[in-house]
Amino acid sequence: MRLKNKKLSNLLEPSLGLYLTCLVLFAAASALFSVPLAVVEGVVVVILYLYLRRSNSLRKKEMLRYIDSVTTNMDAASRDTMLNSPLPMVLFQPDTDEVIWSNERFLQLTDERDHLFDTKLSTLVPGFDSRWLLEGKSACPGEVKLGAKRFLVFGSLVRSEEKRGRAAALATTYWVEITDYSAVKEEFFASQPVVAVLLLDNYEDAVKSADESGRTALLSEINKRLAAWVAPTGGLFCRYDRDRYLFLFEERYLKHFQETKFDVLDAVHDIPSPSGVPATLSIGVGKDAPSFKELLEYASLSIEMALSRGGDQAVVKNKFNFEFYGGRSKEMEKRTKVKSRVMANALGELIADSSYVFVMGHKFPDLDCIGACAGVCAIARKRGVQARIIREPGNNPAADMVGKLSQTPEYKETFLSAQDAIILADPRTLLVVVDTNRPEQVMSQDLLECCTRVAVIDHHRRAASYISNAALNFHEPYASSASELVTELLQYILEPTDLLKIEAEAILAGIVLDTKNFTMRTGTRTFEAAAFLRRSGADTGDVKKLFQNDLSGVIARYDIIRTARMYHNDIAVAAVDHTVGRVTAAQAADELLNISGIDASFVLFPDADGERVVISARSMGDTNVQVVLEKLGGGGNAATAGAQVPSGSVEEVLQRLLRAIDQYFEED
Repeated sequence: MRLKNKKLSNLLEPSLGLYLTCLVLFAAASALFSVPLAVVEGVVVVILYLYLRRSNSLRKKEMLRYIDSVTTNMDAASRDTMLNSPLPMVLFQPDTDEVIWSNERFLQLTDERDHLFDTKLSTLVPGFDSRWLLEGKSACPGEVKLGAKRFLVFGSLVRSEEKRGRAAALATTYWVEITDYSAVKEEFFASQPVVAVLLLDNYEDAVKSADESGRTALLSEINKRLAAWVAPTGGLFCRYDRDRYLFLFEERYLKHFQETKFDVLDAVHDIPSPSGVPATLSIGVGKDAPSFKELLEYASLSIEMALSRGGDQAVVKNKFNFEFYGGRSKEMEKRTKVKSRVMANALGELIADSSYVFVMGHKFPDLDCIGACAGVCAIARKRGVQARIIREPGNNPAADMVGKLSQTPEYKETFLSAQDAIILADPRTLLVVVDTNRPEQVMSQDLLECCTRVAVIDHHRRAASYISNAALNFHEPYASSASELVTELLQYILEPTDLLKIEAEAILAGIVLDTKNFTMRTGTRTFEAAAFLRRSGADTGDVKKLFQNDLSGVIARYDIIRTARMYHNDIAVAAVDHTVGRVTAAQAADELLNISGIDASFVLFPDADGERVVISARSMGDTNVQVVLEKLGGGGNAATAGAQVPSGSVEEVLQRLLRAIDQYFEED
């Protein structure tokens, strides 16, 4: 208190020391001339000093009384504000969550008058998390639910010094009720319109060879089950084409459809068909768009995505991404020669109108990728346009075939780097992307972004990210390989004699690779393509030599197989903690399928740079490995898939893979 009074004196008292000193000096100087005058002046100085001292003392006391009065009033106002605040308030320690104090309005919310200060705030308000206060934020990031009411919570954090010298945090929170506003907001979002397009994606096959009565009965049963599925929503449902339906409903019902995995897909699939081919349904859903026009565009894109992934599934699109449901069934061959002919003519015209043709596949290209590239080069040569294949530096599974092609006179200057291609590119350059449809998987994304004219030829199921706005998109998930698709195009553009022997063998090797020597994913068109290549001079013996391995590779393959363990009775998972060749890992996954009782196989290993874990997956068909690896950022098709997980050890990625497999079977 003495220190505070001294500080207050310094603030209130004027600096009189200098003035009094000057008066004393004048009095002393006056004594040289007149002593009585000096005495009078000294008495005046003393009287003046005593008067100023007394007046300053009175003024200080008055100021202290005023400050005490103001402080007392402020404390009383603060206490009254906290006690009678119109907002519920609660003080608690965020580190221990213990309630220190609350006002009457908060007590009314919790009904814990007797035991409020013996409990924790998270117990009174389940789900409340105070970390936002410790992070320096002044508002809770989300709504807080307390009973039937909802609140926005604001607060501040202060730190006080405890008796033991340890700093303690004290949080003051204010609770603003927004129950009515929250209800209106929820109703607004729940009533947002959603547009769905339903398509019988194998209508022709389902009604083929059926008489009129059988066709009518099938469609009647399909309509009946679809009507039962949409009835609870009270939405608008109508058929606007022989195999297409439009469904308009509120978003509140979409969550139920997603939770049930669009079970109408199975309901339609179970309908007996007079042709023996069960009907399959694809659903495209569009949501989160500001207009009905954009919602319909989203739904149309979703249907296109569902068909590009094989059909028999539902796809939901919002502003940012796609969500997939179903898609576990095997693809059925649905291509027609009419479409192949149209695509061949379109690609031929694009190439003829180009200054350069660049052909690019996916990273770490395999024989299917290089075979498809060679086929496109043959088309460009026929059209009189120079074609270049983008070369990936380093070793890859197709290095031997690239070496053989490079020794051919027609391919001596064909291979070049992506940087050189970017320099050569002009507005009339055509970039043909083969064996992938995802921009992040191409050899050079810079080249992809540099070229304005792009054509895509691929057979993999389309993922959420894909090359959009392509001038030509020949995407058929029913095909066995990209080489098969290119062969179909070749048949309409050139004669068998126009194809070089090495090109025919490269394309045939791609088909052999992806079909596992014509044992997986083969259809009538696959053998027709192989026959065309055989007529073009492909030697099956030379193709067979491309798949030979050295002794060390065989030993490494069986070392991987030795580490395999069974999971879910019929799935083999092999994880190795050292780098192996990707071809070796893929062959090990194929080899595991030769073991009785194994339906699917997964091989995991760290990449050479240690920055990612590579997964190779194979299936006999019952387990869709593409759906499993899609959860880890991979892709492929039902029988062959792969993934590159960029972070985590082999053991961590293995656990993620096992969880993805568990989830796959839980959703089945």
